[in-house]
Amino acid sequence: MKTCIKFSLLLLILVMGWSCKQKVESKTEVNELPVEEVQEIDGNRTNKLPSFQKTLSLQGITFQIKTEGEGSIRKLTIAPEGLSMDASKVEMETDGAVMNAEIEDLNSDGYPEILIYTTSAGSGSYGNVIAYSVNGGKSISQISFPEIEPDSEAAKGYMGHDEFAIAETTLLRRFPIYEEGDSNASPTGNIRQIQYKLVDGEASRKFVVDQVILIPKN
Repeated sequence: MKTCIKFSLLLLILVMGWSCKQKVESKTEVNELPVEEVQEIDGNRTNKLPSFQKTLSLQGITFQIKTEGEGSIRKLTIAPEGLSMDASKVEMETDGAVMNAEIEDLNSDGYPEILIYTTSAGSGSYGNVIAYSVNGGKSISQISFPEIEPDSEAAKGYMGHDEFAIAETTLLRRFPIYEEGDSNASPTGNIRQIQYKLVDGEASRKFVVDQVILIPKN
């Protein structure tokens, strides 16, 4: 009887370990420390440090994300791996710093989307999302992310300080609501949350507002 119990416990541990391993291997996020890049300028070798660097993998596709520079304008590089046709790097300038990046299969088509969250320089810290979708494992294309319309309900009391996160297949955007007379550093209103869904557009995929809700301030 004791032998059976020991065997059962051993089997349970092995199964749990295998399940955890499968979950880790299915999606990986590597927060890398800045790696020095040697650059030669006028015969002098200098070290150049990226201001943001992260590697994300899902469903056999990997993205290496890196920014360089300081201040309001920075260079963003997105290097995909695992694409069968076009794995060219994407390079662009961003308005502000990259705060984080996430990967997820938002439309459940078997291929991931990469989302990069930026915030503008200055006291407003207005947020934006730079996103790319994998097309059948062959290439990537940029996803359109909508601005908050000035005359919309969502814009009432909006003064930046956005936070972004993925919850299952939904992109969440949260920001404090400013009441009349509030200073930029001290919003007194509740928290507004905008939920976006990824849909197919005429030319490319895009994010559309799915729901807008208020969250009471603690």
